[in-house]
Amino acid sequence: MMPWKILVSIATYNERENIERLVAAVRESVSDIHVLVIDDGSPDGTGQWCELFGDEQDWFHYIQRGSKQGLGSATLCGMQYAVEQGYDLWIGMDADFSHPPERLPAMIAAIGDRKTPEADVVIGSRYCPGGGVDGWPWKRRVMSRCVNLYARVLMGLFPRDCSGAYRCCRTEILEQLDFSEIQSTGYSFFEEFLWRLKRVGARIVEVPIVFVDREYGQSKLNRAEAIHSLWMMFKFGVRNWLRLR
Repeated sequence: MMPWKILVSIATYNERENIERLVAAVRESVSDIHVLVIDDGSPDGTGQWCELFGDEQDWFHYIQRGSKQGLGSATLCGMQYAVEQGYDLWIGMDADFSHPPERLPAMIAAIGDRKTPEADVVIGSRYCPGGGVDGWPWKRRVMSRCVNLYARVLMGLFPRDCSGAYRCCRTEILEQLDFSEIQSTGYSFFEEFLWRLKRVGARIVEVPIVFVDREYGQSKLNRAEAIHSLWMMFKFGVRNWLRLR
């Protein structure tokens, strides 16, 4: 049986300390996977490294967007690339080793085989049995749990981890979405994405991961983005409860 043709997309902004090691770790976990880096104009040399490395490897792809447009926007860009280039599976992951590359085989296996896939979407989950978080203070743990409960109750979502960005999707299910309708460009993108997947009948499962807080670089989440994300989730929650499209 033909193996899956797989693309992992990695959104970057100032991740030069991480990206080279991460790409190597991804390929070590899944030897035939293709990698796409979407960089939002990092001033630290991330883009320059990607350009040079891409000239040497035909499995490595790079999109330079020139300005900071948000994690959700970069994730959507990776999905569109996977669909347009004929990949079977798209995987999104963070650039800072928070998402363990060694869990890639388990996430791919949870999809099933090409002839009879068992799932359309696999979430690398911090909150399903066996999952966890390492390196977070208690306040951040509580906040993350509350955001997930907020999304599950308000938006009618079922996964235990609605805000995690470590995901594997069949491109056939992505093709059923109208990408132009997606409104979130920041962190609420991940909840909105699940909400839209639910509406097209996607089969969603979770695979446990241990999320490890970044060792190098700085987090990109700020208070303004967090408040905006909560507002966006509220809007989709209202639509969910009123059964609006």
